[in-house]
Amino acid sequence: MKKTILITGSTDGIGKLTAIKLAKEGHIIYLHGRNSEKLYRTIDEIKEVSKNNKVSGFVSDFSDLDSVASMSKEAINELDHLDVLINNAGIFKSPIQQDKMGIDIRFTVNYLAPYLLTNHLISLLQKGTKPKVINLSSAAQSPINIQALKGHQSGLTAQDAYAQSKLALTMWTFDISKKIDQINFIAVNPGSLLNTKMANEAYGQFWSSADKGVAILYDLTSSEKFKDSSGKYFDNDKGGFNNAHPDAYDTKKIDLLITTTNTLLNDLL
Repeated sequence: MKKTILITGSTDGIGKLTAIKLAKEGHIIYLHGRNSEKLYRTIDEIKEVSKNNKVSGFVSDFSDLDSVASMSKEAINELDHLDVLINNAGIFKSPIQQDKMGIDIRFTVNYLAPYLLTNHLISLLQKGTKPKVINLSSAAQSPINIQALKGHQSGLTAQDAYAQSKLALTMWTFDISKKIDQINFIAVNPGSLLNTKMANEAYGQFWSSADKGVAILYDLTSSEKFKDSSGKYFDNDKGGFNNAHPDAYDTKKIDLLITTTNTLLNDLL
């Protein structure tokens, strides 16, 4: 069965490579990028290499949550259902450190943007066939400083903010999986230091081919073997489901995170 799939952050890296692999199988693919010229160039490229004309996309700057809300409305107007949402867009190094609300940009792009987008698209996903939300986490996870999430903590390093944002994404994945049982929510570490633009910019090196990350995203999207895996964390460094950071199982910390997040996004949810 052909699926309708939206992949955020898909104009390069494993998002783009996953889109190509899925497009070659005839699925209906929606890309996302923050630069319109690059997005439409990528759409044309994927159409050509996949021989699939059912490739389209949305422009949105995930560091601007108003832009994310606008993209959500566009998707709702254009799609009648959504089978798979892959929240792949992410950032580590950036010339801009904070969004317009004063929140570290890694929290905004890596956590708040997918949180907002997914919650807006729940109705589309509920109309999908065996719908899935795949959230790209990381092996880098560290305890969340709620004041930092609110933008009230100075001196936060890029590494700290990145690791906290990825734990936040994982904690939210576990939380929403308990609240919405019609959708399969999975958090995945696609692999540490894959050969991607983000990893090379952040660390100047890579440990594994980007294909390692593509393979697990493709598998999670396509395979029936994950149908009973909602609310779990797949660690591709270890080749299977594993434990996330201990805070991801702390209900008090999860409740505080979700309450704080909803307050921050109050006008946009």
